[in-house]
Amino acid sequence: MFPMKDLFIAEKPSVAKAYAQVLQVRGGGKDGYMESERAVVTWCVGHLVTMCYPEAYDPAMKRWTLEKIPFLPAQFKYEVIANVKKQFGIVSGLLKRADIGRIYVCTDAGREGEYIYRLVEMMSGVRGKERRRVWIDAQTEEEILRGIREAKDLSAYDNLSASAYLRAKEDYLMGINFSRAVTLKYAKEIKNYLNIDKCVIAIGRVMTCVLGMVVTREREIRDFVKTPYYGVEGCFLLPGAASAQATEAQAKEEADAEADAEAASRQTLTAAWKAVKGSRYHESPLLYNEKGFRERASAKALISSLGGAEEAANSGKEDGAQERYPLADESITAVIEKNEKKTEKKYAPLLYNLAELQNDCARSLKISPDETLQIAQELYEKKLTTYHRTDARVLSTAAAKEIEKNIRGLEQVEELKIYAKSIIQHGTHKTIAKTRYVNDKQVTDHYAIIPTGQGTSVIKSLKPNSHAVYMMIARRFLSVFFPPAVYEKIALTIAVPDLEGKYTERFYTNFRLLQSKGYLHVAGEGRKAKAESAEKKKADDTNQDAADATEDSKNNNRDENETVETDEQKMELLRKLRKGTKLNIDSFSIKESETTPPKRYNSGTLILAMENAGQFIEDEELRAQIKGAGIGTSATRAEILKKLVGNAYLNLNKKTQIITPTQTGEMIYETVAASMPSMLKAELTASWEKGLAGVAEGRISEAEYMEKLEGFIRRQVEGVKSADRSALLKARFDAIAPYYPASCATGHKNVKYRKGSGGRKT
Repeated sequence: MFPMKDLFIAEKPSVAKAYAQVLQVRGGGKDGYMESERAVVTWCVGHLVTMCYPEAYDPAMKRWTLEKIPFLPAQFKYEVIANVKKQFGIVSGLLKRADIGRIYVCTDAGREGEYIYRLVEMMSGVRGKERRRVWIDAQTEEEILRGIREAKDLSAYDNLSASAYLRAKEDYLMGINFSRAVTLKYAKEIKNYLNIDKCVIAIGRVMTCVLGMVVTREREIRDFVKTPYYGVEGCFLLPGAASAQATEAQAKEEADAEADAEAASRQTLTAAWKAVKGSRYHESPLLYNEKGFRERASAKALISSLGGAEEAANSGKEDGAQERYPLADESITAVIEKNEKKTEKKYAPLLYNLAELQNDCARSLKISPDETLQIAQELYEKKLTTYHRTDARVLSTAAAKEIEKNIRGLEQVEELKIYAKSIIQHGTHKTIAKTRYVNDKQVTDHYAIIPTGQGTSVIKSLKPNSHAVYMMIARRFLSVFFPPAVYEKIALTIAVPDLEGKYTERFYTNFRLLQSKGYLHVAGEGRKAKAESAEKKKADDTNQDAADATEDSKNNNRDENETVETDEQKMELLRKLRKGTKLNIDSFSIKESETTPPKRYNSGTLILAMENAGQFIEDEELRAQIKGAGIGTSATRAEILKKLVGNAYLNLNKKTQIITPTQTGEMIYETVAASMPSMLKAELTASWEKGLAGVAEGRISEAEYMEKLEGFIRRQVEGVKSADRSALLKARFDAIAPYYPASCATGHKNVKYRKGSGGRKT
């Protein structure tokens, strides 16, 4: 009787190698697997099995016709992927080997990993063997051994498997039926308009929704009309200070003009007017908003009513400065009406999930989400970080209990050792479970991406981008064990009476000074005050606008009138101010501003928008559902974006990572909007994700889900077949064409177009 062996099946060769090392499988390497006296380790190479094309059901389906759809097979067919048949044969043979008694499923711990193995098992026809599921968060020795030790019977994951099968069927059926229906009905309209040889309209449950998000944003920018408005600012002298003009004159006589200019700035403060209750202009129709007027003349009238000069001391036209009106009536003084002083704490942001990491890498390193995903995979396989395809930004309670070893491992990293040692010395890791960084309810398959503290000897050999990404993850991780940054904040309300004594106008300003860096020691102090102010004024499309919806950006938002102060002497003067303190007025100025359009997505903010797609949904229940899942998954979002770019529906600027639609992409948007508009809405994806979650949790049966899915597909296909929107599309295509240069109509550089042809190729 031969001894029985355990078979371990990983998702990739590199992962299998990690298992072999831990299990001490040192027997001679075989073709496609490794074996010892007690264990066999093999691997898939991603997917080995896929769903068959429709022609496998009916050869006539190879030719696209409206008569053959909707295509809804009673039983789905699968086939081995051609270029991996050899490895499938090896894995299948091992699964059925007589001396294999127990099978450990070690594919990635998630829906997709479950699906990869289940397809192989189904195609192999495995029967009567014990199967256990290994679920790990990192490829370290301790985690692998724990995963094997605690492996559950595979049947515990049957609902997850059912959800995975249904997700694949859903994408397959929607893609085939909807792409064929819309292509057969309307592709000729696009093809003829652009004068191109071929046009296949690819439609996907998530892909088409993302296209809709980008086109909608582009149209918001395109349709945006800038509106100027005019605010008023007051320049006030701190007690005992000479006028700014006098100080400036003196500065010119001094050797170090720059130092004197700084000294002058310490003696004054600038505050912005608001039309609050008590103002002559409270709720006036002259206002654009409470901070400014529709017309410059109204701002000038306000200044005159407060004793400002009739004419500006400078026009502000040559050097871009604001128009400054010196005080004409020096009898008017201002008074501090409120002086609010408080300490403000800024806590370290939550840990990275994949979407947040992709966003930061696109913004800081200018690398695409797909490249970030590849780097994250590399770091995971090198045992440097935990599992990366995660939506969670917190730790589990179990992980928090063992976190000391992760921190101690970072003591071996030159750039990080001082921070890791400080954490251990002060014992701040011991209370992490009581903070917002640990929450079991926010962890589904995996907790956040963190460094394992192992494999650190290979860090120096990482490529520059890989090294930078690792450091981002490690610094974000270490930050949560440090105290918050502490700021001293002073908020002033300054009252100025008008000449008639009837109204009081109020000016507001805030100052903030960093008192204690806290976690910024490890995360980086960020921009200095002047740099931060400059960045804000010239913020371009690479800024992370979608991150404004996240918890951290909400936590860190500041009032737009706030000055991040770096001058301790200035703050000392401000601290001495009290309620009732009188201030001399140096001058008033008119600040011209204008409304700004939404920013274009970059590759990172688009990934974040996909994760936070609930912001587009009005239905509260669906919004709650998608809040935890988004559209797409952490494992697929980068691939979806890559496909949209590959199909030339979207343009991706590699230098800036800015994303815009191509003319073809916007024409397809119009075509879908006219034929099956629900495919462009996040609500659709949310409803199907809700159903898949119900299957995974055992609340919805596979039969119920398929019945609803097939009904939806039938209705959509019949709707396309029964209507003709060609005339409408021609008008919409004409409206789109002027926005695209003739050389960029489809996104393909090798296509040439006639001048004035609306993007048509010559």
